[in-house]
Amino acid sequence: MPPPVRHPSRRVRHPSPPVRSLLAGLALLPVLVSPVAAQAAPGGPARARFDLQAHRGGIGMTTEESLEGFGKALRLGVSTLELDTHVTKDLKVVVQHDRQISGVKCMDTGPVTPGDPMYPYVGKYVKDLTLAQLRTLDCGYRQLPGFPEQEVVKGFRMVELKDVLNLVKSYHAWGVKLNIETKVEAGAPEQTAPRGVFVRRVYQEIHRSGIERQVTIQSFDWGALKLMHRLAPKWPLVALTNYDFLQVGKPGASPWLGGIDADDYDGDFVRAAATLPGVATLSPNYGFPQNGKVGDPGFRFYSDAAMAEEAHARGLKVVPWTCDDPATVRALMDMGVDGVITDYPNHVRQIMADRGMRLPRPYHPHGRG
Repeated sequence: MPPPVRHPSRRVRHPSPPVRSLLAGLALLPVLVSPVAAQAAPGGPARARFDLQAHRGGIGMTTEESLEGFGKALRLGVSTLELDTHVTKDLKVVVQHDRQISGVKCMDTGPVTPGDPMYPYVGKYVKDLTLAQLRTLDCGYRQLPGFPEQEVVKGFRMVELKDVLNLVKSYHAWGVKLNIETKVEAGAPEQTAPRGVFVRRVYQEIHRSGIERQVTIQSFDWGALKLMHRLAPKWPLVALTNYDFLQVGKPGASPWLGGIDADDYDGDFVRAAATLPGVATLSPNYGFPQNGKVGDPGFRFYSDAAMAEEAHARGLKVVPWTCDDPATVRALMDMGVDGVITDYPNHVRQIMADRGMRLPRPYHPHGRG
């Protein structure tokens, strides 16, 4: 953690009457802003900082959710590291997107012990494997299809949440947020660790880190968000949705919404999510189809100007996922969203620079530059 700031004790001296008169006169003079000060924050103070979130650390740049990827994003300069968590059989919190080990991303290298009945591990659920079993997997054996710019971290082994938290501390990246997703599978709860265990273990790891003030918690499972709010009522929460999980027009409440029935709010994502205690940000998929882009036949935005306006009226931010197409990112910016989750934070950062927007600060390992 950053060292506490200690102010030396000192006696407060009040200005004399002549000095008070001088200060009052100066207060009436127009404020002059130097060119240097004006250039310090492109975009100006009138606009809040745009939240540039590196999806899985920036999967378009580096092997997903690797320490190398998170470090590269910090050195580039992003406002938020977005990452996923799962809980293992031995209750370790790992940074991993998929609940089931994918052979597209990971390759078996051998059992952790001879004759291990769980081997091979590819295809198994994370919740059924120990950390030791998971760390035998080579999850950097290839470049992920669809990401031609991705730098492969050869031989990458899955990391724990505490490793990422410690990395941020080693960079002294006190201005960076960590948007941590609890990947509870509400639609098939038997495929992930039980919600209560999952949320509590993620809470414990973050609380122990000492940088919990830099954390937001996101989830498609709003029941997990409700539970996290009870454990950490001051932590800002992010309500994720892909729209289908709202189950608009279907009887009863969706299993994803923690007891909320979207139909009670006319299927309005903003109105429904606003009822969640502790929610600060809404994070919907940016449009339909999910990977579509501006100019495609039939494409339409979900997180549009109306959603942004409605959310802002309720004091909520809108940060859609996961948008990579430059023209579509620009359109989202024009509609007033507060940030974007992207696989290519380097590309979006360049768009921000071209628009004169305030850029997130780059960080480096402590003691280097």
